[in-house]
Amino acid sequence: MPYVETKTVIKGEGSKIYEIISNMTAYPDFMKDLVSVEILERGEGYTVSHWVSNVDGRKIVWTEKDCFYPDELKITYCQTEGDLKKMEGAWNIVPCGEGCEVTLSVDFEFGIPMIAGLLNPILKKKVRENSENMLTSIKEQIEK
Repeated sequence: MPYVETKTVIKGEGSKIYEIISNMTAYPDFMKDLVSVEILERGEGYTVSHWVSNVDGRKIVWTEKDCFYPDELKITYCQTEGDLKKMEGAWNIVPCGEGCEVTLSVDFEFGIPMIAGLLNPILKKKVRENSENMLTSIKEQIEK
């Protein structure tokens, strides 16, 4: 199962970074491959959201449960249904000398064993690119 972890240091307050990361419906504004994010359900400390992306002309759709831990500056997510067999991960914000280290982890499985060997490296590269773009975008919003 491919696992991607990307990190960056952002010069800013953890609570401000968390505010941007937790506003998932705004992600399409700064993620070119993301078409839409819709909140389907809100509860105490969680949301259920529906995502539509367009990756190299291929539509990928999923629903995920996002759990919010503002005191820990952490968000976890897990696909509940969708095009991938598995997708889960976390956002972690850790204060450091220059601001905060922000980590995005994504653990996923395509779900078709016969072609996984071919597609997983391509998907892993695309997930890494998207993750790095997200972190860069968030960094720009905070440090501008």
